[in-house]
Amino acid sequence: MDNDIEIVGGRPGATLVYDREIPAGGLRWRDLHSWWQDTHGFNSESDAGEDLYQRLLRSLPGNSPGQKNLFTAYRTARPFCADDLALLPRYGCTGTPRPFRNAAPKRCCVPAWTSFCCCPSGSGVVLEVDGVQHYTRGDGRTPDTAKYADMVAADRDLKLRGYEVFRFGHDELKRPEDAKKLLLQFIPDMFSRFKVKL
Repeated sequence: MDNDIEIVGGRPGATLVYDREIPAGGLRWRDLHSWWQDTHGFNSESDAGEDLYQRLLRSLPGNSPGQKNLFTAYRTARPFCADDLALLPRYGCTGTPRPFRNAAPKRCCVPAWTSFCCCPSGSGVVLEVDGVQHYTRGDGRTPDTAKYADMVAADRDLKLRGYEVFRFGHDELKRPEDAKKLLLQFIPDMFSRFKVKL
């Protein structure tokens, strides 16, 4: 909550830490591209943006096409605009990011498999892809009500702390063309809901 960051485990450089103030209008692709350009010495913002996009894409698990398709469709379903809100895949925090400190009086944990947008006026949007691993164990065929209970409890916790949570079923996003079609409808609706100005 005080913007102190502790990275536990993982290989060096595996965790990206955006260390700049998040603008009141929300975190945009342009903000991330500029940060990546400055911290990695790219000559152009567009080259930095493409490199960062590939880096974020590589962070997604290979066994979840739904997550990959959500991220890819968010960026490509409409003509790319650097002023669109950025989507952070595999976002995770052990506290609460600075823009949300008033909405979150105690520490919370955003699961590292979610995707996240920092919207205008400090609104936080979590996009979650639900697959069988959310409610089964072992080979994915045995129901696990305790696991499901943990998931819905975390969902409630996020909402009580001021985050908006939108859940997608993995099957909705399994094929890239389906993900693109879904996101073509969802993105404008989300931008309208959170009064995102372009």
